[in-house]
Amino acid sequence: MQPRLSIIMPIFNEERTLPEIIRRVVTACPFAEIIFVNDGSTDRSLEIARSLARPTDTVLTKENGGKGSAVRMGYAYTKGIYVIVQDADLEYNPAEIIPMLERAERENLPAIMGSRRILKQRQYTHIKYYIGGTVLTWIFNGLYGTRLSDQPNCYKMVRRDILATLPLTEDDFRLDSELTALLARRGFRIAEYPTTYHPRSVTEGKKINWKDWFRAIKVFIRVRFLPRKKLHQM
Repeated sequence: MQPRLSIIMPIFNEERTLPEIIRRVVTACPFAEIIFVNDGSTDRSLEIARSLARPTDTVLTKENGGKGSAVRMGYAYTKGIYVIVQDADLEYNPAEIIPMLERAERENLPAIMGSRRILKQRQYTHIKYYIGGTVLTWIFNGLYGTRLSDQPNCYKMVRRDILATLPLTEDDFRLDSELTALLARRGFRIAEYPTTYHPRSVTEGKKINWKDWFRAIKVFIRVRFLPRKKLHQM
């Protein structure tokens, strides 16, 4: 029987938070399959994933190539009707995944994204991250005519049959931007769902930086002007 949901968890040196996030995901989403993708970790992350994975889960490992390369590898192994990425840190709450899924199923949505902006909450460890995410969303909406409130949100749930048609190529954090841009360019409706957020600082392991912000904009522009024949997976 096809699972309703596949959860991809890219992992790079997350031994400190990995046991807890796996516990939270399994508790919140017991029927979902989890695809762990170890992206060349040098700590105990792979050992932890293998020890905590259930028989229905899959553990993959590869040389370090970036979060995007890990997620794309995971996509190829998913079987669920919908697919979502769960980072191996504790910034996002897996308890919100099933309500997102239920709404997607109820409304037959092609895609649904989380939004930290809908709820009143602490949204950053430093104001630069809040400003950067807000401006990035404005730029995206201007280019694509969308009304998203939190484009960089980690939670992006997409139907697997649609994912299979997207020509995703990015190997680092830009994959997140590329996914949203391709969905918007193809004209798929992207709904939003309020998500809570517990940001961590750079010293706690936050890996994204201002270089990734400029790289995301370059991806937005590239996909916006791609010829239509290149918007589908060949």
